Amino acid sequence: MIKSGSLAKGLTTIFFFGIIAYGLALAFPIEGACSLTSASLDARINHAICPISSSLASLVFFTVPFFGGEAMFVVLLLIGTALVLTFYLNFVNIRGLRQSWRVLKKGRTKEKEGAGELSHFQAMTAALSGTVGLGNIAGVAIAISIGGPGAIFWMVIAGFLAMATKFAECTIGHQYRHIHKDGSVSGGAMYYLTIGLGQRRMPMLGSILASAFALFCVGVSLGAGNMFQANQAFEQLDSVVSHSLLGYGWLFGTVVAVLVAFVIIGGIKSIGRVTEKLVPTMGAIYIIGCLLIIMTHIGQLPETFAKIIHQAFTPDAQYGGIIGVMMWGFRRALFSNEAGLGSAPIAYAAVKTKNSASVGYIALLGPFIDTVVICTMTGLVIVISGSYLGTEGLTGVTMTSQAFASVASWFPYVLTVAILLFSFSTLITWSYYGLKGWSFLFGESKFTEGVFKTLFCVCIVVGAAMDVTQIVNLSDAMIFLMLVPNLVGLIIFAPTIRKHLTS
Repeated sequence: MIKSGSLAKGLTTIFFFGIIAYGLALAFPIEGACSLTSASLDARINHAICPISSSLASLVFFTVPFFGGEAMFVVLLLIGTALVLTFYLNFVNIRGLRQSWRVLKKGRTKEKEGAGELSHFQAMTAALSGTVGLGNIAGVAIAISIGGPGAIFWMVIAGFLAMATKFAECTIGHQYRHIHKDGSVSGGAMYYLTIGLGQRRMPMLGSILASAFALFCVGVSLGAGNMFQANQAFEQLDSVVSHSLLGYGWLFGTVVAVLVAFVIIGGIKSIGRVTEKLVPTMGAIYIIGCLLIIMTHIGQLPETFAKIIHQAFTPDAQYGGIIGVMMWGFRRALFSNEAGLGSAPIAYAAVKTKNSASVGYIALLGPFIDTVVICTMTGLVIVISGSYLGTEGLTGVTMTSQAFASVASWFPYVLTVAILLFSFSTLITWSYYGLKGWSFLFGESKFTEGVFKTLFCVCIVVGAAMDVTQIVNLSDAMIFLMLVPNLVGLIIFAPTIRKHLTS
């Protein structure tokens, strides 16, 4: 039985991890200061957040020696877990694709064979709306600008491995979910860590890991799932109107916050109804746009593939060698598909079925669609158009926008529509993820829900006004903190997950 969170539990968790973070910050101080560039509201918001994001990034992304180079430990942890699960689950990321499509086809009928709130298809679109977002557009551009074209190759490899991780976490997440008396469902890593480890006579470990995960989940929902989305959506909109909106990010954020509020008030059922229509539409718009760009440069396609593969193994010195390119590809792939974070199980826990393995099968399609298909499309567009060359002054989404402009001067408007839809869909899904983490800490009540939803909408305004560098640092740091307790749980529950493959 899950004990409901309380104000004391939530505040204690925040205080405990806050003390740890403060101690680490004192032990590893950040050199230099975040300067205030102007007196505008946007600049002041960025100045206030900068020390926090910089400190977190420096503490989380420490490197270790790796094959003659240096690699971020958390990235190695993630990829290592995905690789182990790929072998341990008998390459379910390849062998399970046929079964995944069968479940997807059945999911369109909205089966009602078990407790829950969503069909398989609605859960998949809700989860995809949380992953298919600015990470697929701005994130890929960032990876290429720092790691070169070869980063695309490593993103695809990471995407395939991530399919096994996604199967594992969503299968176990559905098995260990909490069904409330009113029929609503709560799930995610905080619940399977609490319930599963409790059954294994490790309740204390389960409680600590679950509380840590819930806290970091709230952080990611406000960072990667909120501020990053609002920031890059505003940057693209600002660029297509010749930067006439510069300094008014807070105003754009306010409008988006109001629209998001209308959807999230209705909970997961409302989110599911919106995403099952929004995700296919926005995906089609973006993929068609990418295909048109690729077709206009079709003669360069073989050369582009050759360049990506060549740069993956023999990159230019400016990209930090093979290890540097690999790490940036892996890092941005995780930011995009979120496999290993424990976020997707929050949505998949609500599926109306008694077969937890069917949930895992539908879930593994997420990294395939998100990373292998959509991220690859973005990468091809950027490389084939040459927009990554001479990228001084271009950050994130503006690089992709330049690639779209290579076809026609008005084409960035098509990208703007896709970006606004991607951003909006990610915002509404991550509001639900963050709410579940918040409720786990502070309890299920109308008041606590209202507090979080208000905070979430305020962060949209803040994110739209911030500098993208600080957003990326803050978002990535919170993401990798969130995955640690989840990966511990996946390793512990691996034998249980494998049994679902043969049941």
